[in-house]
Amino acid sequence: MFVRKKKNSSGSISVQIISKNNNKYKVVETIGCGRNEFEVEQLLQNTKNRLIELEPNLFDFMNYNNQKLTNKDMRVIGDELIFGKLFKDLGCENILFKKEEDKEIFKALVVSRLLYPGSKLYLIDYYHIYKKRKIDKNKIYRCLDNIYEDCLKLNIERCIFNHTNEKMNNTITFTFYDVTTLYFESESEDDLRRVGFSKEGKLARPQIQLGLFTTLQGYPLSYEVYEGNKFEGHTLIDILKKFQEKFNLSSKPVVVADRGMLNNDNLAYLETNGYKYIISAKIKNISNELKEEISNLSFIDDSTIHTININKELIYKEQNEEINLINKKRVHKKSLDIKQRLILSYSSKRAKKDKYTREKAIEKIQSKISKNITKSDLK
Repeated sequence: MFVRKKKNSSGSISVQIISKNNNKYKVVETIGCGRNEFEVEQLLQNTKNRLIELEPNLFDFMNYNNQKLTNKDMRVIGDELIFGKLFKDLGCENILFKKEEDKEIFKALVVSRLLYPGSKLYLIDYYHIYKKRKIDKNKIYRCLDNIYEDCLKLNIERCIFNHTNEKMNNTITFTFYDVTTLYFESESEDDLRRVGFSKEGKLARPQIQLGLFTTLQGYPLSYEVYEGNKFEGHTLIDILKKFQEKFNLSSKPVVVADRGMLNNDNLAYLETNGYKYIISAKIKNISNELKEEISNLSFIDDSTIHTININKELIYKEQNEEINLINKKRVHKKSLDIKQRLILSYSSKRAKKDKYTREKAIEKIQSKISKNITKSDLK
C-alpha cells in the first residue's frame, strides 16, 4: 500500500491509501480533502497512523530524516534479489531444514561465496558488510554439522543435479572428473585430514581431497570428500558408483579425466561396466611400434587429425581380491583385451611453447658448462 495525493477539479487535494494487486490499483480508503498545504499536511499525518493500523509491518519511512542519513544506513539488497532468486530456482528453498535459522545461514554461505569469496568465518564479515548484522561463528559451524547429521548433503546434491539435468534437456552426455586438495593451517591429523601429496605445495599440512563431477559446460553434478593421503586414482570408481546410485541415470555418460586418473584398474572397471571414456596420452609412454607409425604420419596444420585403432591387453587388479598371507599381500591380477582409438592432432601453439622450453634448457646447460665447476655443482 502507498499514499496518493489526488488533485480534484474543485482545486482541493484528496489524500488516499492505495493498494496494488495484479497490476490493478484500488482505493483502500480516502482520508480526506485539503484546501491548502496545512490541511494536506495534517491529512498526511493522519494517513501515517492509519497505514500502521492497516499494515503494522509496513516500513515506517516517515520517521527518517533524509538530512541525517549516512553510508552506515545503506543496505545492500542486490544479493537477495539476484542470487537469492537463483538459490530458489535451484530448488534449495524447498530443502527441509529442522531449523529455519540453518536454512538462512546455508543460503548466506552460498551467496557470500559469490559476492565475498573466503572461508566460513568470512561469513561474519559478509553479514557485517552486506547485512549490517552480527552472527556468532559457532552458529555457522553448528549449521554445517546439522547439514551433515541430518543427511541434507544428498538432498542438496539432488536439487543441483535435477536443475542441471533440466537445463541439459535431461541428457547429460559427458562428465568431467577431477580431484583437488584443500589444506588446513594445522599440524595435527585425524581420520580425514591427512598429510599427502599437495597440489598447492603444502606438503607438511594435513589436507582433504575433493572429487568433483561436472558437465561439459562446467555445471557441478556431484562431489565426494576423501582422505588427504589417498591416491587420487583410487577415488574414481567409488564416486562413479555413488553417482550412479544417487541419481539412477538412464544412460551412462562418457567419463573424461586426466590420464593419471584412469589407470589400468579404473579402465578395466569402465570397460566391464559399459562406460565410454576419454583420456589424454603421452607419446613417450606408448609402444615403439606405435611411435614408428606416428612418425610416418603427416601433419600439415592444426586442423589435421589422424586416428589409429589399438588392440590392447589390460593387466589389472580386480576389486576386493587381495588375500593376506602372514602379513604379505598376494594380489590376483587379471587381463582384459580392449579396443581403443588413439586420436592425434598437431598444435602449432604447443610446438612453439615446447621449442621455447627446450631452448631455455639448452641455454641453462651451456651457461653452467661455460662456468668453472664448483663444489655446489657436484651436489
